[in-house]
Amino acid sequence: MQQQSWTPQAVLADDETMNFTIAGEHTTPFLAWFVGGVHAALARRGHAYLAPIGTTDEVPADQYPPVRLVLNVCPLDRPKPIHRHGQGTFVVTIVEGVDDQRDVMRAAYPLIVRSLANMVIYNTRIDGVLESHFVTIEQGHYIIRHTADDIAFFDQIYRRIQPLACSHLVINNDFVPTLPEALWSGDEATSQIIAAGRTLDGMGLLPAAFPIHEYLSERELRHVKRLYGIGGLSYGNLSARAAHDPTTFWMSASGVDKSKLEVIGRDILLVTDYVPDELMIRLSVPPHVEPRRVSVDAIEHFMIYREHPSVGAIVHIHAWWRDPILSTEMNYPCGTYELAREVAELVRQAPDPSRAVIGLKNHGLTITGLSIAEIFERIAGMIVPQVPMS
Repeated sequence: MQQQSWTPQAVLADDETMNFTIAGEHTTPFLAWFVGGVHAALARRGHAYLAPIGTTDEVPADQYPPVRLVLNVCPLDRPKPIHRHGQGTFVVTIVEGVDDQRDVMRAAYPLIVRSLANMVIYNTRIDGVLESHFVTIEQGHYIIRHTADDIAFFDQIYRRIQPLACSHLVINNDFVPTLPEALWSGDEATSQIIAAGRTLDGMGLLPAAFPIHEYLSERELRHVKRLYGIGGLSYGNLSARAAHDPTTFWMSASGVDKSKLEVIGRDILLVTDYVPDELMIRLSVPPHVEPRRVSVDAIEHFMIYREHPSVGAIVHIHAWWRDPILSTEMNYPCGTYELAREVAELVRQAPDPSRAVIGLKNHGLTITGLSIAEIFERIAGMIVPQVPMS
């Protein structure tokens, strides 16, 4: 099998122009100043502002251009949800918090769920100094302090938002009913994935990178489990190269209970290709099975398998490694081409790509191996359940 590095031309550059809009209410002078500063930072880099749908007669709603970024301005006590018109829309909820808020995660995290956002910017003044706290659904917490002039401050805000808002989700699936009948019940690789799923279930790992149950009410926790699929049934994912065609691989489905991987084509799927023009994963499934979506990390696994023929299996878990490891720098959303590209580059840099342990910043681990069994032998005694946040 030929070694191959994947940089599909259909994926746009990191500095691509994006349309953005502003929703919600500027209920305080601070919010008006903050949103105005972000707007100006976006405009300085050529990004185009679009008036919200329904506020102008110039463009009919059915002809409205795609919006990449929504700045959702909300009162602290009344965060309003944004209903996306496309899966590529990135929503940032902006609030003015209370002064000297020392427990920002507890104050800000529920706002992500209530406003259906990808990120919340929670603003507070600590000892008189403005701090903008960035909080995402599973990927951590960052702080930017206003210690210089306004332009420099909002340029830092922009640099935190832009890479995430311009990332490309690869979560569409093309289900092709061509799986050979001899594989309808799986093979040795799927048997190993099934057994490994039961092992994962017994490891007691958190469903997310940090204990979200400490920040949400029971109602909010139920909602986030349903909305984002990170409840008790989502402890990472597993994949293994297929024996019958080494250019393909088996992978666990998205949102499936890893202790109950049972039906081939529903709980475990065969990934056969990536369609860059459509940012889509192609899968071969039995004609009689209603498939689930494959794990959102399929594009990451696809890149690694195609470039490194010696990699026989990959495990992703929401945990950390006892020893120092290579780690991603940017918290791209799960399922994006950009996160996959960064992980694939770190695997490439590893001394032995077939046995790499790569950290996903504030998120978890991607571990390559010769086989599922070999990976689980290596991780014994090396896993730290709590992912470090930075």
